[in-house]
Amino acid sequence: MRPFDARIALALALLVASAAPAAIPQNAPRPGGIAVIPLGVMPGETSPPVVKFGDRRALVLQHGQEWVAIVGIPLDFEGGPAFVSIATPNQPVTEHLFEVKPHAYREQRLTVQNRSYVDPDPQQLERIVSERKLIDAALGAWRESELADLQLLVPVAGEQSPTFGFRRFFNNQPRAPHKGMDIAAVKGSSILAAADGVVSIAADFFFNGNTILIDHGQGLMTMYCHLDSIEVRQGGSLEKGATIGKVGATGRVTGAHLHFGVYLNGTAIDPALMLAPPQAP
Repeated sequence: MRPFDARIALALALLVASAAPAAIPQNAPRPGGIAVIPLGVMPGETSPPVVKFGDRRALVLQHGQEWVAIVGIPLDFEGGPAFVSIATPNQPVTEHLFEVKPHAYREQRLTVQNRSYVDPDPQQLERIVSERKLIDAALGAWRESELADLQLLVPVAGEQSPTFGFRRFFNNQPRAPHKGMDIAAVKGSSILAAADGVVSIAADFFFNGNTILIDHGQGLMTMYCHLDSIEVRQGGSLEKGATIGKVGATGRVTGAHLHFGVYLNGTAIDPALMLAPPQAP
């Protein structure tokens, strides 16, 4: 191939790559999973339709020539029929039905030496309730953003434990299901932002220890817990891959690791569904 032909071939390859559809997660309509709902081509519409699951707006992005809704399904959804509402300008609201498949998660039993983490006193309970309200408010926020790619960066290198959805028992006392992925890593390891976003929380919590919550737009959030240190400020903007803190063992933990959570439309989903596949060495 002549040099000029090679340059043309490279330009064409780059053009094709730039026109490739954005990466979207695989359809996994189960409790704690994701429903990927094609909305079709809407001629003449430059703005995405407004999609709601219950009373929450759902993420919508353009995939190729059509709009697609990415809907997080709550862990306590028992399975069966579900629907989203779809609103477009100058058109009546429509509904799209889909089926949520039942899914059983395993149990996990942990021993915690600090009794205050299992049986908090009244003052600790007041703190826990206050912190829960703060987190819930942040998770329910909506920030307009054009998302081109939903493939999240793995925030820290380490073994990823498939603990999402586990029904946890601390000292044989039942607790809410685990709403994230535990990643084993050495204390002090750098933690990276999984995608571009804005820091909505950077604080120390009773259960979660040093915690960062990043708002990526359209209800997509990532949470990083038990950090040894926080290296970002609340309200600051971040780029994908930026260092945000160090792995630690703060809060209610049995050892150093990163608890990594992913949320869509205010509900926790399995982070494994959104993470980029590991790169070959």
